Amino acid sequence: MGEHPLNPVRVELTMALARDLGVLDRPGVRLEAPAPADDAALLRVHTPGYLDAVRTATVGASHHGLNTPDNPVFPHMHDASALVAGATLAAAEAVWRGETRRAVSISGGLHHAMPDHASGFCVYNDPAVAIARLLDLGAERVGYVDVDVHHGDGVQEIFYNDPRVMTISLHETPLTLFPYATGFPAETGGPGAEGTSVNIALPPGTSDAGWLRAFHAVVPSALRCFRPQILVTQCGADGHRLDPLADLHLTVDGQRATYLALRDLAEELCDGRWVATGGGGYALVEAVPRAWAHLLAVVTGDALDPALPTPASWRALVADRCPGRRCPDAMTDGVNPAYLPWSPGFETPDAIDRTILATRQAVFPLLGLDPADPRD
Repeated sequence: MGEHPLNPVRVELTMALARDLGVLDRPGVRLEAPAPADDAALLRVHTPGYLDAVRTATVGASHHGLNTPDNPVFPHMHDASALVAGATLAAAEAVWRGETRRAVSISGGLHHAMPDHASGFCVYNDPAVAIARLLDLGAERVGYVDVDVHHGDGVQEIFYNDPRVMTISLHETPLTLFPYATGFPAETGGPGAEGTSVNIALPPGTSDAGWLRAFHAVVPSALRCFRPQILVTQCGADGHRLDPLADLHLTVDGQRATYLALRDLAEELCDGRWVATGGGGYALVEAVPRAWAHLLAVVTGDALDPALPTPASWRALVADRCPGRRCPDAMTDGVNPAYLPWSPGFETPDAIDRTILATRQAVFPLLGLDPADPRD
């Protein structure tokens, strides 16, 4: 295993777990080998100079965010990054054209990449590339929901002034976690796009109950007001309590509940059209494979029973690929992800309620919603 946190073994273990649980053999499920995104697609969100820098980068001087600890140069960097973008692009095109109602790009979700520089382990911003393609194909309203523990700053930045794209990010507060400078409730969209940027900045230590309380207090109302034609989601698994790079305390049970809520919103608002991507997640064995196997199940059909044991064949693969790592023996963390719905009628609001109210007060009036009305 390499030293960089974004180790591709997490994707290998995810797909192996989903396969061993039968998720990939469900009727109607297709595994597609994507083509790399071409320059025309990448240039919809990235600058020509940045593409040239990625192509020609060598170990040495840092430029365009490359050659840093977060974004080291590696062999075939452009080709690998373009392939990830191509996978998300293909997923979005298939859903928009009606070839399927839902699609997943599990290696995608590289939401920090900016138009002219790499950031936060991300070289090309595949969710933004896919959203730009959807707009070019005629989409008039694209909803983007980011449930990674880190703020989806790159996607927000790229579409901040575009009223056709609503970006919603639920994340640990930038006061304590990268990217630090963005992701506050006051960021609500640029001129002409007011109300299309929504940020829910949660305090460290937030668990399933607080996360789901905040999610349901903001996300459904904002999306219902925006009326997206298609939902794109970034489903980073790094909010898990065992993730080494962040400070939230979610379980795979709470993450599974979030995926079910996203599916229901896609069904309600977008005729089921849903493009899901992976994202962050650095508990390579303990959290990411189970969280994303649940995601793959929710996207492809029925959710998995949390009580299912992890297959012996998968545990053997983990022992081979990641010797010494604790291997979960079930698809649950043993938690019931219940939550109390938000209400403004509190006398001593806790940090979660203050977070919820700050977001609602910042953005709901711009959407014609009452921040104090729990029905909105």
